[in-house]
Amino acid sequence: MITYEDRRLRTLAEDGRWPELLGAYRQARAAAAARGGERSAAAETAPLGHLIAYGAPPELAVRLFDPDGGPGAAAGVADHDTGPLWEVLATRHSWLRLAPLLGPPLVRRLVAHTRVLMGEDLAYGAEPDPEGVPLLLEPWESAGWGDGPRVREYLPGGGSRSALLGLPASREGLGPVLLPEPVARLTGQRATRALAALAGWVEVACVRGPAPQAAARLAPDLRVTGGYLPLAAAYPALVQAGAGDRAHGSALGRLALWRALAAMSGADRPDRAEVNALVARMRCFTWCDPADELRHLHLALEDPATGLSWAISGSEEA
Repeated sequence: MITYEDRRLRTLAEDGRWPELLGAYRQARAAAAARGGERSAAAETAPLGHLIAYGAPPELAVRLFDPDGGPGAAAGVADHDTGPLWEVLATRHSWLRLAPLLGPPLVRRLVAHTRVLMGEDLAYGAEPDPEGVPLLLEPWESAGWGDGPRVREYLPGGGSRSALLGLPASREGLGPVLLPEPVARLTGQRATRALAALAGWVEVACVRGPAPQAAARLAPDLRVTGGYLPLAAAYPALVQAGAGDRAHGSALGRLALWRALAAMSGADRPDRAEVNALVARMRCFTWCDPADELRHLHLALEDPATGLSWAISGSEEA
């Protein structure tokens, strides 16, 4: 049910009375935080935060995250409606507009990487990433995207549109494959933990052997419909798996994937040269699972240089 207060706030937004809306947001969030804590405050005020992040001039919209409003009044990186408020903001303005205005370091970082995913090259226009993740898309990152949005497409009054990217997206180009008999899993691999951190609904297994050998650990049957594909074709689904939750954004998915690739390469932190070399030599195998839900991921990643392969498999229930 739309309340009188909802209508009043929407009218203020339509009239461009953004300072009043920011004041209402801060007051409501601080009061909700005092009553029920940060999580409750974020949930209660997220729809109003979305209106401001989407429609307000950047000079005012960035103040959603500014602590000068007092205890509990500022949005955090986890504040979200149908997506994080920082991602809504990042889809509306270029880095050139936002960079002089944004204060909190983590918000700045996530906004910057969102703009990178949207095609901006910030390699020479922003402070270096603290982990070393490049502030421009590598060619293999951009090659796999089609015409669909790389970041959720947000709507003015709330809500968003985003493609459900599954891997494999279809059976086109795949064929019958008999997987080899499974071999023992390898444990204690840092890359296994990093890949599992992409999404809570995937399982990850590491083996010594080629990619189909890793797939055999997680596939429901040794007879599958599968085939090889370049990592570039799998990249969008991997990023979106990391951004699947409403509280997450595509920037978090990209950062998580770079951490995983760095760990697979043996680097302590993301190193552009090491990751690019890994991607160039990597062999990727995907397969279908008859039990797939709307969002699914079935991929085995093989590094011929080490002889190790990792399988990632899961399906998120609708």
